[in-house]
Amino acid sequence: MPSLDRDGVRIAYEVHGSVGRTPVLLSHGYAASSAMWNGNVAVLSTDRQVVTWDMRGHGHSASPGDAAAYSQTGSVQDMAAVLDACGVARAVVGGLSLGGYLSLAFHLAYPERVAGLLLVDTGPGFIRDDSRLRWNAWAESMAESIDHQGAEALSDSPEARTGPHDPTGLALAARGILRQDDAAVITSLPSVRAPTLVVVGADDHPFLKAADYMAAKIPGARKVVIADSGHAPNIENPSSFNDAVSAFLGEIG
Repeated sequence: MPSLDRDGVRIAYEVHGSVGRTPVLLSHGYAASSAMWNGNVAVLSTDRQVVTWDMRGHGHSASPGDAAAYSQTGSVQDMAAVLDACGVARAVVGGLSLGGYLSLAFHLAYPERVAGLLLVDTGPGFIRDDSRLRWNAWAESMAESIDHQGAEALSDSPEARTGPHDPTGLALAARGILRQDDAAVITSLPSVRAPTLVVVGADDHPFLKAADYMAAKIPGARKVVIADSGHAPNIENPSSFNDAVSAFLGEIG
């Protein structure tokens, strides 16, 4: 698996397909890895490059021991560095759960590099400070559980545990990358001008309202509900997921 060096931190990535139509960058969810896209990349990369990567503390990327090495800003910069390493100036940027939130953060930082957004079973963060504090408390509790139980503390969602994770890195990623410090991402939704597809599993009840919110706030966004799936529709119903995303990508070119 190729990798790049980010100030001494190895970031692993893979490129599927060949140069053609607009490339795609896919980001995985928390406690998952690029392997979660294994059932999708062959279909999505038939006429374009699809780039997948592993966040710090996940999969084949490094797990630095310094807590300061994990942050939303650093992850967005990692995404830009991966695109640079692949020679991609502009791409459809998307991801699941944490990967979808980071895709919105990437658009906020680099709107000129985003040809489209693919937001899968994710949320845009919180406007209210108290809601954000509860989220951050949950992230800290997740980190503490991983500190004590290792991989046994992870979610049963199908995408979780896919990859050779370092539990120490996962705990640090929960404290650093999952943490949200402000409302910048959610308040940026009305400014999005890139074509956007919001995808959510029909049974992913915690994220149904978030999907509706994003579809309503992002101008021109469309929402697709994938039947017979929960938090990982790309894994639980790959045929329907691949069809919906392929159609969206086809419209972008």
